[in-house]
Amino acid sequence: MAKAKSKSGLKRAPAKRRPRKAKPGTRGLTPAESRLESLSGAAQEVAERVEKVGGHLLGAYQDPLGKQPVLVAILPIESVEPTPFQRDLSQAHHRRLADVLDRTGMFLDPIIAVTAPEQGFWTPNGMHRLMAMRRLGARAITALVVPRREIAWQILALNTEKAHNLREKSLEVIRIYRGLIDEDAKRPESQFAYYLEEASLVTMGICYERNGKFAGGAYNPVVRRLEKFSDEPLSKAVKDHERHAGMLMDLDERVAAVIAKLKARGFVSPYLRAFVIARINPLRWIQGEPPSLEEVLKTMRERAGKFNTDKVRQEDLASAGGAPDEAD
Repeated sequence: MAKAKSKSGLKRAPAKRRPRKAKPGTRGLTPAESRLESLSGAAQEVAERVEKVGGHLLGAYQDPLGKQPVLVAILPIESVEPTPFQRDLSQAHHRRLADVLDRTGMFLDPIIAVTAPEQGFWTPNGMHRLMAMRRLGARAITALVVPRREIAWQILALNTEKAHNLREKSLEVIRIYRGLIDEDAKRPESQFAYYLEEASLVTMGICYERNGKFAGGAYNPVVRRLEKFSDEPLSKAVKDHERHAGMLMDLDERVAAVIAKLKARGFVSPYLRAFVIARINPLRWIQGEPPSLEEVLKTMRERAGKFNTDKVRQEDLASAGGAPDEAD
């Protein structure tokens, strides 16, 4: 089946596939089948690391859905650190958690842990619980230890979907990306598409690293449409994202200059940036297959440099839709 096209003639991105609802009781293991009699391979190596850091292995089982071994352990709290590529710690959140834990007097929500590259463990989903326990002076923490380190990327991908805005989401993705480079820089970027969700978020993340107030919301529709995951190794693919980020930052400087001229003429609107970008975006008139992102950004840069603010009328702004971005 051919891909659907919009009125502009551009191909729409394929819809994300979601698992169909399965017939009850047809997948995974029964409680009895989840029993794990002995450890081997990676699971045994994880058990040895638990003992090496001074932890205590309580038991192990096969996950009833994925049939993968999971270890239940009490770990010395100093042996666990958050993965270094996730959202920043919320002081208010972890303090509230510490207060709740202090009142209940029990820790009933084990963190997920994977082995860190050199020693100890990382938690991809338990940073606030870990810090709350440290705030209370706890010596140890309960963990479900998964022998597959790549599960951390999958968990972080799920957490990324919960980010409050484009800036937070993009910064989480670029942190994951840099962690993946440290882990396996030679693997093709396209193999990590599931963890990163959208290629545009990598480029946007680099922009936000360079400027926390970057107006990403205004440019993301263009980048999201054209930025694709590459089959090049991560170490090489990141160079393309960095180049695109640089072009976006340069373009934004030119757009900001146009906005300044419009403001000098008395135009006041939260949609000034969106208005300018809409005027210089060539995708509005292109039929069929669009050019590459680099070509589009070059065209937008040239048009921003030639933008004639004297021809803009107040009614032009009144008809400009869209949402104001972070920087306006």
